[in-house]
Parts: sequence; C-alpha cells; structure tokens
Amino acid sequence: MATVPVEINLEFTPNPNTLKYTLNRRLLVTGAENFKTRDEAEGHSPLAVKLHDLDPVSGIMIGPSFITVTLSSQGNLRELNRQIMNVIKEHLESGETIVTPRDPEAMQANETAAAQRIREIIDTEVRPAVAMDGGDITFESYDENDGTVYLYMMGACSGCPSSQMTLKDGIETRLRQEFPEISDVVPIN
Repeated sequence: MATVPVEINLEFTPNPNTLKYTLNRRLLVTGAENFKTRDEAEGHSPLAVKLHDLDPVSGIMIGPSFITVTLSSQGNLRELNRQIMNVIKEHLESGETIVTPRDPEAMQANETAAAQRIREIIDTEVRPAVAMDGGDITFESYDENDGTVYLYMMGACSGCPSSQMTLKDGIETRLRQEFPEISDVVPIN
C-alpha cells in the first residue's frame, strides 16, 4: 500500500515574522507544542531541533496539522522557505518522532475551579480561533489574589502586532463576562 505524499502549503500570518506551514496529516492529537530555542526542543522534538538549526529561525510551534516558524530576520525568504519545506518533508517521510507530548494532567493537578474554567474557555473558544492564523494561546496560571491571568502566546501570536488587541478586546473581555474579578490578562512569550 502506497503512502500519501507529504503536502505542505505556506500561509502568511498576521505576524510578519511568522510563517505557517499547513500539512495534509496530523502532527499532534490535540493542542500545540512551542519551542522558542533549540535547547527547549532537545529531547522533546527532533523536528523542531532540525528547524532551529536553520538560520534565522527563532521559534517553532507545532500544532495539530500545521507548523509555524518564527524568524529573527527576513533575509532570503525564498531560499529559507525551500529549506524549511525540505526539512519538514524529509522528517515526516522518515517516520521519526515529531514531538513527545508533555503530561497535561500533571500540569493541571493543583488548579482551582476558577483556573480550570479559565483553561476550558481558552481551550474551547480561543485556541481554535487563533490556530486559523497559525498561532496558539495556552493557559499558564491565574493569580486569584490580584486577578491576573497569564497566557502563553505561541507561533504567530508571539510578537504579533495584533496580539494586544486579541488579548484585551477579545480574551480579557470574554473572561470578565464569567469572572468580573479578573483585573488583567498578561502574555508570556
């Protein structure tokens, strides 16, 4: 039985420094994994390590069926795009591990009811919307003492000129509908 060839399509994102590569296959069952440095990728994602080895790659996010690549500069984009596509295609065709997922249950074990509900809103309402633009936003924590919600901004969301508007006009407004005591939503890049 023949395998389906890897198809990769480049999409531009609202963040001019981030490129989104959509694929015709599943990379992760759910969620996303973010690797800002090669060291973060070591031991977790051989694919992200290979992509970080390309200059000027400064960040990798692997989503369910896409990869976003953040660049520190926009030198020869045509050649870099070719290199990125080759690395992705060769890695997927080799059958190597894409990413070793982290244990979400261990991370959520000590959350309060409010933090669990905030995570649920982020996971079900926010993440699907920002994934369409090549980004991801995940819940980090909620400080009930001062009402601050901390969110990781990944992929195209990290450093995007529109991210502050998304945080304040979108996410913060939505969370305050359910939790009026929330005072601020703070990005972690």
